[in-house]
Amino acid sequence: MSYLGVGVSPGNVPVYHGTNLKVIDRRVRVAELVLRCLICGLSVLAAVLVGTDTQIKEIFTIQKRARFTDMKALVFLVAANGITAAYSLVQGVRCVVGMGRGSVLFSKPLALAIFSGDQALAYLNLAAVGAAAQSAAFAKLGQTKLQWMVICNMYGKFCNKVGEGIAVSLLVSICMVGLSCISAFGLFRLYGSNKAKNNSGW
Repeated sequence: MSYLGVGVSPGNVPVYHGTNLKVIDRRVRVAELVLRCLICGLSVLAAVLVGTDTQIKEIFTIQKRARFTDMKALVFLVAANGITAAYSLVQGVRCVVGMGRGSVLFSKPLALAIFSGDQALAYLNLAAVGAAAQSAAFAKLGQTKLQWMVICNMYGKFCNKVGEGIAVSLLVSICMVGLSCISAFGLFRLYGSNKAKNNSGW
């Protein structure tokens, strides 16, 4: 038996021993589903906040519209949130189907694919938030040495909404890191069951 209590039957099918482990597995799967749904919702919210943000400023007789497409970092942020929302929706459906069937993930290739996808999305979101936060700081504070003016003095409403989108995206990144830990548990428990199999001599 492995440290997770996963044994190996004579038919080489991993089985759980003990009610407590079944309860733990169920709670982990519920936590994964809740996180994926939360990430999907927050990603959509962040993308909508930034993607629909616009403000028109009239300078003398010229009207200048501020949009998220004016900053590549914000375009990257919207794209990252869109990808995360779609990915989380697909994975959420997979979780619901798996819980409905009462099945446990024992496929190593699938577990590895889920782990890799969660890791990639976590890094993608962290990179997008970092780039957007840096650009937002320049817009808020300016950069006198480079003669970059403070944009948020003219487009205050636009900057505030972008700030809200970045804050929501940061929550998405934190949730993705937590989700990566859960998928890592799902992957490495399979290798723990293999270790138990080798030790038991099957």
